[in-house]
Amino acid sequence: MRHRDYFLPITRHDEVITAEEHAPAPTARTALVSLGLLGLALIGVVGLAKGVSPTIESGVEAAGLHHAVVGVIIALLVLLPETVAALRSAHRDRVQTSLNLALGSAMASIGLTIPAVALASVWLSGPLVLGLGATHMVLLALTVVVASLTVVPGRATPLQGGVHLVLFAAYLELAINP
Repeated sequence: MRHRDYFLPITRHDEVITAEEHAPAPTARTALVSLGLLGLALIGVVGLAKGVSPTIESGVEAAGLHHAVVGVIIALLVLLPETVAALRSAHRDRVQTSLNLALGSAMASIGLTIPAVALASVWLSGPLVLGLGATHMVLLALTVVVASLTVVPGRATPLQGGVHLVLFAAYLELAINP
């Protein structure tokens, strides 16, 4: 409750959008229908990623890039719907909603994908390989430490945001050029 104002939608001028501008809460039936449609959309996005992965693999191979770039491109493809929604919110001057969408989708993807794959490996044959080498494990650990230092104080500073962007750029560089 003490950080509620961090998650209220605001305009570029730091004005909180009032509750009257929000849509009413959905009924239970609407929520269940939305949940079902969300599941169908998820299956569609994952199916699309699975269907285009051979083309992406051949393009990455033809460009002479490392095979890990395929995973980065597919992750960007899976996050594309949330990215579009976040950009639309930012364009409508709902910056906080935009940030919530962007960070929430990234955290959900990371926080749900690895446990889902680990759980599936219980029933599937073969070893569980997450595909992280020693360099990427160090970057992951460094990202966790920096994220902890960013989240604990409450609000992020531009310097902390810059550090996160540098870590992301390092990850992309090392994925392309190991």
